Order: sequence, then C-alpha cells, then structure tokens
Amino acid sequence: MQVAVIGGGVLGVNTAYFLAAAGHEVVVLERRSNVAEEGSFGNSGLVAPGLAAPWAIPGMPRKLLSLLFKNESPLLLRHKLDPALWRWARRWMGECELERFRINKTRLQRIGFYSRDLLEQLRLHYHLEYEQTGGHLQLFRTERDLLLAQPALALMAEHGVTHALVDAQTACSIEPALASTTALAGALHLPLDEAGNCALFTKQMKTIAQSIGVTFRFNSYVEQLEQLDNRIALHLSAGRFTADAVVLAAGIANPALLGAAGGRIPTQAVQGYSATCGIRNFEDAPLSSLTDEAYKTTITRFGNRVRVAGVAEPGARSQEVPEAAQRTLRKVATDWFPNASNYNNATLWSGMRPMLPDGVPIVGGTPLRNVFVGLDDGANGWTAALGIGKVLSDLVSGRVPDIDIDGLTLSRFG
Repeated sequence: MQVAVIGGGVLGVNTAYFLAAAGHEVVVLERRSNVAEEGSFGNSGLVAPGLAAPWAIPGMPRKLLSLLFKNESPLLLRHKLDPALWRWARRWMGECELERFRINKTRLQRIGFYSRDLLEQLRLHYHLEYEQTGGHLQLFRTERDLLLAQPALALMAEHGVTHALVDAQTACSIEPALASTTALAGALHLPLDEAGNCALFTKQMKTIAQSIGVTFRFNSYVEQLEQLDNRIALHLSAGRFTADAVVLAAGIANPALLGAAGGRIPTQAVQGYSATCGIRNFEDAPLSSLTDEAYKTTITRFGNRVRVAGVAEPGARSQEVPEAAQRTLRKVATDWFPNASNYNNATLWSGMRPMLPDGVPIVGGTPLRNVFVGLDDGANGWTAALGIGKVLSDLVSGRVPDIDIDGLTLSRFG
C-alpha cells in the first residue's frame, strides 16, 4: 500500500519504519525542516513504563491547587479564563478517582512495556547509541508525596513491575552525587526504566527508515484530508496527492486534522519546558535519570550534559520560557545536584504537547476509512511511541496487533 504518515517526531518516524518493514511504500510529511524539531526535541528523554502514570492521580487536584500560587510550581496557569480549559479540567478531575486511575495506569503500562521491548530490539539489532542510561529514581521529598504514590506502588506490585522503595541512604548509593542537604523521605528505584536523547534516536531511525525505502518530505504542511472512494486525498499548502492510507502522528496537530474529518480528540494543548546545560563537575552530576515527584520535574544525564524538564502550562501561546518555569527548573536542579552545572547558562526549550484527560495514548482507526491515528499523551511521549507505531503498522496491514488495544482506541471517548 501507499501510506502517508503525517508528523516527523519520534512516533511518526518509527511508525514509518514499521510500515516500510511490513512492505508498504511510505512517505512522511513533516511541516518542519527536519525530524524531531517539536515535541521530540527537548523532552525529558524518559522511556519509563514502570514509572509512567497519568497526571490524573487520586489527590492530584488538591496538590496542584496548593502549589499553583507558589514561586516554584509544576503548573503554570496564566490563561485562567479559557472555558475550554475548564471543561477539559472537569473531565480530567473525573479521571482522578482511584478506580479510573487503576484502569488508566494499567492501559498505559500495557503499551509502555511493549514499546520498551521494541526499543530494545531496535537498539540491539542496529547497535544504536543515543546517550541512553539505565535505571530511574523517583524522589519523594515528604511523607505526603509518598502517601500520594501509594495507589501507583500498589498497582506496580500487583502487576509484577520490578521496583524497590528505598530510603534516602540507599538512594544516595544509587546516585552518589545526590545532595544530602535536601529533604528526602524516600525514593522509588526502577532499575529497568531508562532514558536517552529522543531527538538523536529519532534522527538515527530516520536514516534507518530511509535505507528501507521511506521518503521524507519536509516543509510540508497538511491542511486537510478528504475521502476519495478507497483513497485519501491530502491537501497540502503546495498541492495535493493521494494515498491508500494515512496515519496521523502529528502530535498537537492531530485534533485539528481529525476534527476536519468528523472525529474528535479531547486534548488540551500544554506547553512543557526544559533547560539543558553542560556538566561542569562530573563527580557532582547524576549518573542516570531522576524525577522529583513534588515538582513533576525530571533530571536526565545525556553524556556530558544534563537536562531538567518539567512544568506544564495549559493554553500557552508563546514559545518563550517564562521566568516562573525557569525558577522551578533551577530549583529542582540546584536542590539535588547543586554543583553539577551552571544552571543559569542553560539552553532553554519549550514545546507544545497534547494531554488527554485520562493520560492514556490513542491508537487505531478514525471515522474516516483508511485513516488511522496515533497520539502519545504528552506526559509519557517516548515511553509509548514505538508501541503505538508498531500497532498502527499492524492495523494498516490488516494484522492483529501483538497486544490488546482495548481501551487504547479513540472509541473510549464515545
């Protein structure tokens, strides 16, 4: 089949790879001048299905409300009067119930572990090196943070996820440079979770995809899709062409493309931020990746650099990194690794990502025949991306996916 994949991020590129490996003729349409230039560029780099959980967690609304007006917060809310945001927030709060959380995390882990297995297969097969590190620590500053984590910990134990709840001393033995002056009630060690440079990995997979026949068309903005008998017409800013099937892997642009075709995805556009800087003192730097649970902020080691990523701002309309977000990133970095780098000289990044109220990815068909959609919820993007791509390839090919996709399709939103 002739298949068009819209989007050149980590999801789109790997979807194209799996489609080409299945024997299809594939073209990737990307509105930027290269792959991984939007949400896949400056993210945390986590591939962490054990850690992965939706933001809709029991107790989270109260926690975010208490942090909202502090100088350092994981949430910025500068556009408080947006009615669409509050409609989405009401739906999100409904997903914070314990039973809904258990369902959503289970679904997320199903696609996440499958995705991590695929990543390992590709890494070994192609001998990929993308500044990856193994193991992850989730840091709990207070007993209250530990208490909020109990539903997730119980679900990990129930599903046999490899993990260990450790005290501060053990956490410091895993990450020797961790500052002992910052209060630490405990940490969750996930030895099988990992992190890496998502943009570098995506560019490597682009080269591999090209070697098996995938064509990339950059600076190609898809404006509309149209059903033409058994084919799909793609209207671009510079012309039109048709394909047997289309895969929407365009991240934040997916809802608009699908909306024009009669479908609806209940996403909220959220701006995320990161700061990347060179390591000044290697003995004071992290060895792998960590998440500060109180601030929902991640610190990741990429070779001779360290990246601090976090803060969510719904409805942001600018690419700038606001001072409030910078304060939070600097605080988390200096609290845990104060001498690793000069965080005031960091390279700042902001990227828009889609967030779903239940925090679970979407993969499957759409109201348009032969149009498929893949959407990796922004908080756990790379964790699920390869699994989504492989499932999409199987569905386009008329094959039964390796995993059960019940609860992962667009149909769950009615």
